[in-house]
Amino acid sequence: MNAIQDHELVLDGCAPMPLAGYLKALGVLRLLGEQKPEWVVRGAWRGDRFVLKSEAFTGDAREDRQRLTAFFLDEYRPTPIVAPWNGGSGFFPGDNRKGMDALADSKSGRFADYRQAIRFGCEVVDRLGFIESPKAEAKAEFLTLVRGCAPEALLTWMDAAILLAGDEPRYPPLLGTGGNDGRLDFTNNFMQRLTELLDPTTGNATPGAHAWLPAALFGETAPGMKGAAIGQFDPGGAGGPNASTSFEAESLINPWDFVLMLEGALFFAAAATRRLEAAEPGMLAYPFTVRPAGAGNGGIGPSDEAQARAEIWLPLWPGFASAGEIKALLAEGRATLGRRPVRDGLGFSRAVAALGVDRGIAAFQRYGFLMRSGKAYLATPLTRVAVRRNPDADLIEDLEAGHFLDRLRQFARKDETSSRIRSRVRLLEDALFELTQRAEPSTLQNVLVHMGALSLALGKSRKAREEVPPVPTLSEAWVVKADDGSPEFRCATALAGLYGAGLPMRPFVVPVQQEKHGGWGWHPESRLAVWGEGGLIANLGRVVTRRQLEALRQGADVKPFQFNAGAASGDVAAVLSGQLDEDRLAALVAGLVHTRIPERLVSVGETTVLPAAYCALKPFFAPDALLSRFLPPERTLSLPGEIVARLQAGRVQEAVGIAWRRLRAAGFPLPRYPKTPPSAQGLEGLRLLAALAIPLEPAELTRCMGAVAREILVETA
Repeated sequence: MNAIQDHELVLDGCAPMPLAGYLKALGVLRLLGEQKPEWVVRGAWRGDRFVLKSEAFTGDAREDRQRLTAFFLDEYRPTPIVAPWNGGSGFFPGDNRKGMDALADSKSGRFADYRQAIRFGCEVVDRLGFIESPKAEAKAEFLTLVRGCAPEALLTWMDAAILLAGDEPRYPPLLGTGGNDGRLDFTNNFMQRLTELLDPTTGNATPGAHAWLPAALFGETAPGMKGAAIGQFDPGGAGGPNASTSFEAESLINPWDFVLMLEGALFFAAAATRRLEAAEPGMLAYPFTVRPAGAGNGGIGPSDEAQARAEIWLPLWPGFASAGEIKALLAEGRATLGRRPVRDGLGFSRAVAALGVDRGIAAFQRYGFLMRSGKAYLATPLTRVAVRRNPDADLIEDLEAGHFLDRLRQFARKDETSSRIRSRVRLLEDALFELTQRAEPSTLQNVLVHMGALSLALGKSRKAREEVPPVPTLSEAWVVKADDGSPEFRCATALAGLYGAGLPMRPFVVPVQQEKHGGWGWHPESRLAVWGEGGLIANLGRVVTRRQLEALRQGADVKPFQFNAGAASGDVAAVLSGQLDEDRLAALVAGLVHTRIPERLVSVGETTVLPAAYCALKPFFAPDALLSRFLPPERTLSLPGEIVARLQAGRVQEAVGIAWRRLRAAGFPLPRYPKTPPSAQGLEGLRLLAALAIPLEPAELTRCMGAVAREILVETA
């Protein structure tokens, strides 16, 4: 925590959470900037406190507090906030008019602008003959009329609460639906709270105002809180079931909190934007406000996301800024990805990682406007997101090829989509959100694992295949940056990089086929996709069998075990001994098959001596380029089905015997003594077959085959 300097004043009552506290801080800054310009006040966030800085402050906390409270008690002129377009606003029969009538009849100069706004609202309603709030087209026409002839002092409020663009008005979620949330009208409550703080006749502060202000500004204890609604701005103070030690509690608020938070909300202004690439012309653009996304917060489910109004990302800046500078920041508060405006919370987090926002911002406090307590909305704190450059987040761009990410998320939000796919999509989104915040191999691996699981689920769903394309091919950077130096990752990458004549590894995991344009398309009738239940060892056994059969079908010269990157002998030895996390390895394979595998991995594993029986079988899984060092010209080796069958049946020694005879017949330089094949004692058939499928790094593979070709074969069980 930075030490407080001279001319600074800490507002302990103004914190980023709840939303009311954040808006209250902005309200203080705005009002001082507009009504006390000679103070030249600036504000900044330090941790969870708002700090003011002004030459008018002496550094004596007690004296500066008195100076600030004196302004609000004696000089503050409320901004006129009325909503003659809303039912319950005080302008229609049956509305509560207590606060509005008191202000309309006020004599104090502090309420001059307010009296003018109330008179204007009454005149417009009377002139048009409304006896209840207008609806639908009549409301749109009414709002246009009001906006065209409203007093200047009222326009600030209207611009924050309503956007008039296109055929119908739009309502920024920060202020509900034009200044109300359901039956709670913010403007009427604002006027009632004002009359509890300032005497309408004299303009003097009430005794309650003196008692409540230190609590609102400085976090002190406040006696006698008022029983009144605060709406969506403070979920903890909204009352309701389980809100206290009894069954239900009423909403208790500090009137200053309500007044100052609405004053702060006026910093925000809506604007209509039309972009050529936007699918929705006249789309509402509101400062740092996007569509709701459950990603990045485990407390929000799909149903919450579907019913949410929006989410807003509120900037926290550590450097002192004036009200004018913050107003400019919010006015241009658009986060972008390249040239595209972001659409949802995940996109916003990506923009933050790419520094697509103002560099003076240290973090964003993220809020979701979620439906709670019937049909009422509450501004629910979600996450605090730090602003820092994270190049790894740029990798997410690969998933946008073919609009994959958009189409996937649209499909996941349909009612008919299975819960399995919804769950997989949610896990992937959470992993992507985490990737925007943390540049670590484990974070990228987490994305790959969830992407692989999702791809498997999509491939099994007819509806999903109709609406969502296969996962796009991801760049080599995914593999390089996800390499954590673990044997599991090296083995998974080596397996994912297997290829041959038309035999990349991906179609053996998910039902896809390569299209003429070079991309991937679904192939639900594919016989190659054998990856499924049963664990790593069983899956690799099925893959080896299918690759061997497909190579046989294509011709004897087809080598099904070409590879890009290889694992270390120590990694393979760990597979043979069952020492690896095979569930993780299998999950990584399913994700890595969607990437381009580089020719070499970043990490290098340990070298060890592999069993002689393994070495005798490994030449049948080696590419011709390496085999040519050991075979006579024009000779080659192909994997016999009988070797695979013997290993699957657990008849390992027979499989080694067949391999030995085949090697000798092919001219492989086997030792003169002993002439018998090496012992396979202690090796389990299916596990050995799985280990053989894992490519070895070329130098390691050469050493392995060289061990078979020694003058005397050293057996190592």
